[in-house]
Formats: sequence, C-alpha cells, structure tokens
Amino acid sequence: MEMNQYLDMFIEESKEHIQAINDNLLVLENDPANVDLINEIFRSAHTLKGMAATMGFEDMAALTHEMENVLDQARNHKLVINTDIMDVIFKCVDLLETMLYSIAGGGDGKEDVSHIVSALKAILRGEIPTAHQGGQALSGSGDEAAAAIAEVPQNAKAYQLDEYELTVIEQSIQSGYKAYWVKTSIKDDCVLKAARAYMVYDSLEGLGEIIKTTPSVEELEEEKFEKSFEIVLISKESSTKVETAVMNVSEIESVEVEEIHPAAHRVASMNQLEENPAETAAAALAKQTEAKKEKEEKAAPQAQVAKKNTAGKTIRVDIERLDVLMNLFSELVIDRGRLEQLARESGQSALMETVEHMSRISGDLQNIILTMRMVPVEQVFNRFPRMVRDLAKDLNKKINLEIIGAETELDRTVIDEIGDPLVHLLRNSIDHGIESAEERLAAGKPEEGLVQLKAYHSGNHVFIEVRDDGKGINREKVLKKAIERGIITEQAASALSNKQIDELLFASGLSTADKISDVSGRGVGLDVVKTKIESLGGACSVDSTPGAGTTFLIQLPLTLSIISAMLVQVEDEKFAVPLSSIIETAVFSPDEIMHAHQQDVIDFRGRIVPLVSLKSIFSIPDSEKQKESDISVVIVRKGDKMAGLVVDSFIGQQEIVLKSLGKYLVNVFAISGATILGDGQVALIIDCNALIK
Repeated sequence: MEMNQYLDMFIEESKEHIQAINDNLLVLENDPANVDLINEIFRSAHTLKGMAATMGFEDMAALTHEMENVLDQARNHKLVINTDIMDVIFKCVDLLETMLYSIAGGGDGKEDVSHIVSALKAILRGEIPTAHQGGQALSGSGDEAAAAIAEVPQNAKAYQLDEYELTVIEQSIQSGYKAYWVKTSIKDDCVLKAARAYMVYDSLEGLGEIIKTTPSVEELEEEKFEKSFEIVLISKESSTKVETAVMNVSEIESVEVEEIHPAAHRVASMNQLEENPAETAAAALAKQTEAKKEKEEKAAPQAQVAKKNTAGKTIRVDIERLDVLMNLFSELVIDRGRLEQLARESGQSALMETVEHMSRISGDLQNIILTMRMVPVEQVFNRFPRMVRDLAKDLNKKINLEIIGAETELDRTVIDEIGDPLVHLLRNSIDHGIESAEERLAAGKPEEGLVQLKAYHSGNHVFIEVRDDGKGINREKVLKKAIERGIITEQAASALSNKQIDELLFASGLSTADKISDVSGRGVGLDVVKTKIESLGGACSVDSTPGAGTTFLIQLPLTLSIISAMLVQVEDEKFAVPLSSIIETAVFSPDEIMHAHQQDVIDFRGRIVPLVSLKSIFSIPDSEKQKESDISVVIVRKGDKMAGLVVDSFIGQQEIVLKSLGKYLVNVFAISGATILGDGQVALIIDCNALIK
C-alpha cells in the first residue's frame, strides 16, 4: 500500500494528538485522580499507536503501546499516578515529538526507545517506589452490595467492560439510551473479512455510538480475528433494528444482540473473581460502587458521549495553496488599482460604475482570503505550559502560567515567526523575574510566582503581553552591565530615565545573568527578540516596577501581505509609508523648522521631533522641479519615539501588496520591500523603524 499520499495527514494529526496528550498531562499533574483525563490521554495515545503502526513507524508504535499499558493500569485504578510516573510519560511525549519531527523532515522516525520502554515496564512491575499498584477495595456498605446482587439476573454475562466503559453505559441509560452487546459471525467462505467487519461497524455507528470492539479496531482492519467479533453499542434504537442493520451486510452468518445491564455485568465479573481470595465479589462490588459515585460527581457530562457526532464542517488545506491564492490575489489588487486609475482618466460613467463594483467585490474577497490565513495564537501558546513546567522544575521554582486570549488571530506568516521571541521572553521572566519560593515568602508574596501570557486585538494590530509578578528589573545592575560592555558611557547613564534604562535590556550583547546556564546567561540579551519583532513590522517595549514585576509588550501587524499605506512623492520617486507607523501628516512653514543637536527638528504638539529627509537618506537626484515653500512632513513613530519624514507631497492612502526585493537586494537600509502601483511604477516601502533612533 502506498503510504506517501497519507504522510502529510499523518504528520498533522499526530501533532494534534501529541499536543492533546501534553495539555492533558499538565492538567492531570494537578489532579492525578481524574480518570476522565487519563481516558482522554489513553485515547490519544491509542490513536497515535494505530496511525504509526499503519504507516510503518514501528518505534513510535512500540513506545505508544507501552504508554497505553501504563495508562490502562491507571484508568482501571490499578496504578496511582505520581510525579515519577508523570516524568516518565513526559519523556515519552518528548521522544514521540522528536520522532515525528524526524519524519516530517524526511527521516525514518527511528529512535532508541529501549530505555524509556524499560522505564514504562518497570512502572507496570511496581518498581517505582511511590507507584501504588493492585486493586484496593474501597469502603462501601455491605447492605448496598447485597441489594445490588439481589437485583441481578442469575444468567448475567460478563462482557469484559472496564470501569470507565461501565460508567459511560450507566450514564447513557440514565439519559434514555440502551446499551447492546453485538456479536457478529462471518461466513467461513468470506474472502474480505476486514471489509465486512468495517461495513458492520459503519452500519452500527449510524445507529448510535460504539464504545468498544473486541478485538480492537486496528486488529479488525488487519483481519486479526477468526470468525466473529464483538461490539458494544449505545443507541436509542430497538435490538431488532440493531440486528437487522447487521444482517443487511452480505456474508454475515449470524448475529447475537443482548442488552447490557451494568449492575448484572459487575456481579458477573465479580463471580469470575471468586477464585481469587484476595478480592471477594462483595468487596469488589463495593469498590466498583464507590468508584461509580466518584465518577458521577466528577463526570456528569460524560453521558454526552452517547450523542452522535455531527459531521465535520472543516477541511484541511495545504498552506502552500493559500500562499499561491494570496499571491494571485495580490496581482489582482495591483490590476484593480490600475483599472481604477484608467477609469478615472477615461471619465466614462459606465466604466467607472463597473470598476467600482469590481473593487467592492474584490475588497470582500480580500477580507475572506485574509481571514482564511488567520490562525489563533493558541497554536504558538499551547507549547508553553509544558516548557514552563520543565523550567520551573529545573530552577526549583513554583510558577503558574496563565494564558489569556489564546483565541486571538494572527496571519499565519506572523504566527510562524513569533514563537522564538516569546520563548526568550518567557525564559527571561522565569529565570530573571520570578524569585525563589523562599525569597517570595520573605517579601510577603505567595510562594507560587505568576507568569501571564496575554494576547488581544487593538485596531490593525495584535498585542502580546508577557507579564510576571517577580522582583522587577534591577536598574543599577543593568546600568553597570551596559557601562561595562561599552553600550553607554557613565556620563550618558546619569541622564537616562527609568524607562530608558529598562529599554537597555534590548541592547545587543547585554545580559544580566550572573552565570551561564541552560536557561539564560549566554550574553545575547533580548536584542534577538527586538530584532525579530521589528523585522515583522512590529515593536517591543518593556515596563517594570521594582518588587512588583515586569511586563514586556509586543505589537504586531495583523498581516504582512496586503497593507494600507500612505503614498508620498520625493522628487521623481514614489514611496509607501505603512499607515500602522503614521501618527499624522502635517505641513510646516520654513520658519517653524528649528535646529538642535546638529539636526533639524520641529515642535509637534509640545514634543521636539527630529526631521529625516528621505531625499538625503536615499540620495535621490534633484529633478529641478519647482517646489512649494512649505515643508510636507509625515510624523511616524516607533514605540514612544517619533520622527518626521520630509517629503515633497502626499499622494494619498492606498492598499498595497508587499513584495520582497528578492535575494539580490537583501538588507537594504530603511526599505522593507516594494509594491507595484496602478500605473505600473514600483514604489519602495519605507521601514520607519530603521529611520528612528
């Protein structure tokens, strides 16, 4: 069977399952008795095992199989999850992730899993001291057990159901459903047993919810069964309708349908255990009854599993196809601008009406395409809880990561780039910001530090905050390091405000760590964060209060593909200034221009703003055209800093398509790209951040 066509789907779905396991493990660590969570993790691991085995990745399948065994013991109350077991399972997930990325990179996904498999087997043997194994009879009333036994039919059959499955059945029955055990026998001369089994499975799934198959679905698909197989079905249909649905499949010899009574099953199971003196039927029934009470308190909504899942309304689309669609639409935007210009020049009303209508339609199409490319920042955020947990453990700190606004959406191209900067900021907050538990208690703070990761929309931007309630920035230490590294002079340091001192953290090569560690202290500082964010057309700032904590604020554009810009003219050249950077456009008379610090400046609303001449910056030749005596200025900002770009005239606002300059023109000063205008001319796009010092 050719598997390459399924590889991309396998990789994407495996990523989702591994992430789900990671997320649920983090919750389980704080609530180790939550059987629902263990079942969720078990199902993800089980699916992952089946997918890996089908694709031929044996190491991954073997590892997930052993994980399943441990989780199965835990969900059947034969094993108590503790910190040691959690660490082993987390290592399993890390190894699975390594194998998956190897596969995604074109590798074979092979890894040495023997050491981690041995650890899992040791857990099953009870060789981890704090792991508690074996069934433990829970307290329960003897009268209740006797009453339950009295109600059970004498011919009750055991269907090999575990506690979780029994609880699902009980809660489904309370919601008006019935549970059926369906045994199907296939004719001896049937050639495609797996196909018939699938058809039976599909028919029954149309009547309700299947919660168990014996043998497993994977074994049915691989024809690893003799003549018959069993299915446990939850449905509102009658047993006759269930039987008819199975018999409608060809080459079926016979079908048995029995209604399951959970209490009867429990006692039938207990009767099978009577030969074991360690656990009598009454004691085991008391255990089951107590477990049932706990489950009902914790998992009342579990009955919803009986409801038929609705058909999916989403499809997977390769991101490269969306990129191609975006590029094609970008060309359409350029042609739209050209058409609008030609229509205005022609003066024909019919043509202008048609072009205006086309502009509105293409505008709606543009919004849809941009929305298609928007993905929630959750895709980046969901990998941080695990990272914070491991870091906190390494640093022996207690840290609570709070994530707010994970549903906030950003363009996919931006999402791909912000992961590393956020990792730097979070590691910085955990290592430098949050104090040890002893220091926090001495300062009158709770011993558990808080790190908050927050995302929200504002205008055409998305803001991401990384906030901690630690000790704040030690400004004296920052100044000392900055002077030592030659970043500033002692004379300049004395004139800096607190805000300016905080901003020194983004200076190249500044690190305040006392010693090199795996977490920080490698002398790179946070300049890599600032560089990356600014390359995305964003900005990064920091605010700190000594003793109370620090907040890093990242401002990002919603999209990098089509942006709104102000077109300006300088001599014979046209430039585009992104609207996200513009505060205002203004015209000043020559006598309003002042000179300070060997630079022309203006007074803009009480603030002294330096002027930057685009003609000088880009060495634009003089066209000898007569110019107005007044000076046109575009006031732009970068964080709290501002500058005035001196231009000859303002052309107007326009939506432009951002195009790169290509591999031959990289790192051109103050130019972030180019766009094609309606008249076919190329306009360079100004990188305002590079012009503001």
